[in-house]
Amino acid sequence: MTALTAGPPPLGLRALRLPLATGTLLLAVLVLSLALGAKPLSPGAVWQGLTDPAAPGYDVVHGMRLPRTLLGLLAGAALGLAGGVMRALTRNPLADPGLLGVNAGASAAVVTASAFLGLSGFGGAVWFAFAGAAVVAVLVHAVGGGRAATPTRLVLAGTAVNAALYSYVSAVELLDTDALDRMRFWTVGSLASARSGTVVAMAPFVLAGLALALVLARPLGALALGEDSARALGARLPVTRAAATVAVTLLCGAATAACGPLVFVGLLTPHLVARLTGPDPRRQLPYCALFGPVLLLGADVLGRLVARPGELPVGVVTAVAGGVLLLVLVCRRGGAA
Repeated sequence: MTALTAGPPPLGLRALRLPLATGTLLLAVLVLSLALGAKPLSPGAVWQGLTDPAAPGYDVVHGMRLPRTLLGLLAGAALGLAGGVMRALTRNPLADPGLLGVNAGASAAVVTASAFLGLSGFGGAVWFAFAGAAVVAVLVHAVGGGRAATPTRLVLAGTAVNAALYSYVSAVELLDTDALDRMRFWTVGSLASARSGTVVAMAPFVLAGLALALVLARPLGALALGEDSARALGARLPVTRAAATVAVTLLCGAATAACGPLVFVGLLTPHLVARLTGPDPRRQLPYCALFGPVLLLGADVLGRLVARPGELPVGVVTAVAGGVLLLVLVCRRGGAA
């Protein structure tokens, strides 16, 4: 009698593997973000804290960890998807939202408003962040060649503007000690100051950016084939580039205003997703919106655990862990290719 061997899973099950694995991973990170911290809570205590106002952990869960988790969810989705859009727009596997100076422009505008106008809180910061991000995006596009812009020119222009703006941010904070004190944790990147009001105010901007970015998946897929091929397929390249810039500005402006300039999330997310989904932006972009929160909330949980009873700002964790992961990916044969 020949031994029975299991054949490959049905096509439907194979198609569901990645969505199920991604959803499970995201749910696990959300639960860990609610449960772990200076005061660990069991899953039962987390559930009681979410549903029962009389529960001992209600104030901890509702007052601190739930807004922090929701902020990480929104910011991670925004940065991950913005990175995916940038990767498709520039056809550069190392692209991220900072490539066109968007994050630097938002940071410079918020720091300027804080230093010279006494700005504080998300409500005002978000408009300055949008203005700074939009102005810098237009500037980089103009310096990169305008209508004749190419991915290489945009990368060079964005790198130059990035360096200049972050130097300006450092100079303002060093010359104005009050601004330095106000912006110290913001410029590092943190979710610790999350409040329910911040989440509610941020959500419409992020959702609008998410919707616009996902609508652009098809024309960005055509653009990934090359400009000539995209035109042959009917893509309107100036409109696609302009809409992609608006989407990235919305996503990065809201995330930067709420959390500060978080690095590597927008770079690593599409890099990892591309290994799972392939090069098509129509498959990449939705998963970028799901994997971004996994990376950001995972880094936030790690920052709470490694420095107990204190914590490391999530921006520090993403910078260190992101740099290491990027080196590993690049050094592997597939990453080097």
